[in-house]
Amino acid sequence: MAYSTTVTRHKTREVAVGDHVVGGENPIWVQSMTTTNTFDVAETIAQIHRLEEAGCEIIRVTIPKKEDVEACKLIRDQINIPLIADIHYDYRMALACLDAVTSSGKRALDKIRINPGNIGSTERFKEIVRKAKDKGVPMRIGVNSGSLEEDLIVKYGFPCPEAMVESALRHIETAEKLGYHDMIISLKASHVPTALECYTLYASKADYPTHVGITEAGSREYGTLKSAAGIGAIVLRGIGDTIRVSLLGDPVPEIAVGFDILRACDRRVNRPEIVACPTCGRLDIDLERIVAEVEAKMAHLKDPLRISILGCLVNGFGEAKEADLGIAAGAGKGVIFKRGVPIRNVLEADMVEALLEEVGRFAEETPALESYQAKQKAKAGNALHVLN
Repeated sequence: MAYSTTVTRHKTREVAVGDHVVGGENPIWVQSMTTTNTFDVAETIAQIHRLEEAGCEIIRVTIPKKEDVEACKLIRDQINIPLIADIHYDYRMALACLDAVTSSGKRALDKIRINPGNIGSTERFKEIVRKAKDKGVPMRIGVNSGSLEEDLIVKYGFPCPEAMVESALRHIETAEKLGYHDMIISLKASHVPTALECYTLYASKADYPTHVGITEAGSREYGTLKSAAGIGAIVLRGIGDTIRVSLLGDPVPEIAVGFDILRACDRRVNRPEIVACPTCGRLDIDLERIVAEVEAKMAHLKDPLRISILGCLVNGFGEAKEADLGIAAGAGKGVIFKRGVPIRNVLEADMVEALLEEVGRFAEETPALESYQAKQKAKAGNALHVLN
């Protein structure tokens, strides 16, 4: 029997990162990280521009040396998305990055990312927090299984979710005592069940926004599947305010994967979703060709439209009710549906063009292509509806 469940979004504070606001009811932003030497300004900017073109909304660069700090000043002025300085081990690089934010408000960066567990001491962390507060710069506090404090390893015996969350809460408490609240938290792990449990436990204890990812996910093919399983499971629990898909090699493909994960989870639908039935013995039209052609011709659209393409009439009438527009076809002909209602009979040769015509009409009749699913989500107060 079909039933529906409602998963509400984890209520978090809002933290401004450049002109993007993270948390609250704001979009789940898709971000990435450059693979260049940051001090190579031209190469870094070129890669960021490719990422921007792919849809990247926040970008992170590594800062292992002073030349990278100076590079940030040049990079920030030539990109269009918020810039994050990623700090590992050398806390002095964090302080130098913060010093690069002038008193006039001109920014060489929009956020810093540190892992307090690997910068040496609580006092160093406090020094960074004080300067971040003074400069008005937000911070992502990263907790990883490989950088937990020694006393937590002794207490728990291994880097378990309880240890990682206790570490995050400890750093939050330290920062709050210094009057600092512009924090975003990440609890990444390469092991998907561990990451899921970490974020779930954290969400029950704190309300700072979270950055979600599966670290060291691996090669492009397997890393995509692993990230979809992990990030998808976490956001389906209503957790996550920014995400990053970590894939080996060129970071540009990470962006499409990130948006696809959010789209599949119905968290952020920024282009049409095409639903197609699996091939089976009833299939007697060239469904693969039709789906590929529709995807190619609708690739430029940026609207939350759901298209159903079904290779027979057996399930067409029922499944088409869940789509804005759809085709159910067989034996060289088919029916076009609009929200479950048959509106047009077509031949297989004319199916794609006929569907595109209906998409155009739908756009005229429905301003901003506000789909049925989007309307339902708004009525539910930003709840996520998952049909099983």
